[in-house]
Amino acid sequence: MKLPELKIGRFTARIPIIQGGMSIRVSDSALAIPVAECGGVGTIGGSGIPVEELQEDIRKAKKATDGVIAVNIMYAMKDFYELVMGSIEAGVDIIITGAGFSRDIFKIGKKYNVPIVSIVSSPAFAKLAEKLGAAAIVVEATEAGGHLGTDKPLRELFPSIRKVVSKVPLIAAGGITNGFEMAEMMEKFGADGIQIASRFVLSKECSVSQAFKETFLRARKEDIVLVKSPVGMPGRAIKTPFIQKMEQGEDVKARECKFKCLKKCSFRYCINERLTKSYKGDVENGLVFSGANTWKMNEILSVREIFDMFVRQAESVYREGKINLNNA
Repeated sequence: MKLPELKIGRFTARIPIIQGGMSIRVSDSALAIPVAECGGVGTIGGSGIPVEELQEDIRKAKKATDGVIAVNIMYAMKDFYELVMGSIEAGVDIIITGAGFSRDIFKIGKKYNVPIVSIVSSPAFAKLAEKLGAAAIVVEATEAGGHLGTDKPLRELFPSIRKVVSKVPLIAAGGITNGFEMAEMMEKFGADGIQIASRFVLSKECSVSQAFKETFLRARKEDIVLVKSPVGMPGRAIKTPFIQKMEQGEDVKARECKFKCLKKCSFRYCINERLTKSYKGDVENGLVFSGANTWKMNEILSVREIFDMFVRQAESVYREGKINLNNA
């Protein structure tokens, strides 16, 4: 059966897939444009880069597609509001935000008629986000890559949030690798759509280095580990020599803070520097964020091929009529 559309505020994605906004520069317009063209929500990672660079990338994406373009901005960023306002000025359709919680963002969204999507990992924050005016909510579980707000798996966390959110779309995120799992989350658990990130790293259009992609392809289940992030939240990444050094107690601190990008930073290491290294190809000294199920992926596909695979698989098993977990 045909998958439903995903409506977020005044925007409609033909395919209920949001491409996760991965920073730094992992999700840029080169990836967001084809995702939007395929009918999903193409998301630019807006954290850790200069406002002017982000604006230029948003304008590039908006000029290239009539599809939906979002930006993901971590609340933990020191220049969070500058990035938000810069994105609105550049014409972004939707703002997605997590890694902390902002109340003021909903007022800004309402003022400028820009839908706000909150990434949450607990029923309490989901309920608050809906109350404050979120246009949609992403439930991000422990299987996700990057910074994690919970240790609960998706199939345990999602139902608890589905029970308290009823007025806006609820999107499942964390560890989803194929269309069969997409259909499961939508049909069995009542998700209105899914957010996927790691699968899009292994796309032809993703701008990361070939070495970054090969690190994904070589990863075994046991290679994907939790790391301490200077942001103050645990993160999920592939074990690189850099992470091994940290585990062995070696000093990996940056000698100076070049970016001053975070509101709070433990200075354990410079996350901006380490993410940039892996993006450019120095995975030996870089940080490679990854979802828990990256080890299941074994090929690089085009964005179109990824969409076709997910839709074909999902529609082969999807049956309309969501479970009502509010009454479960």
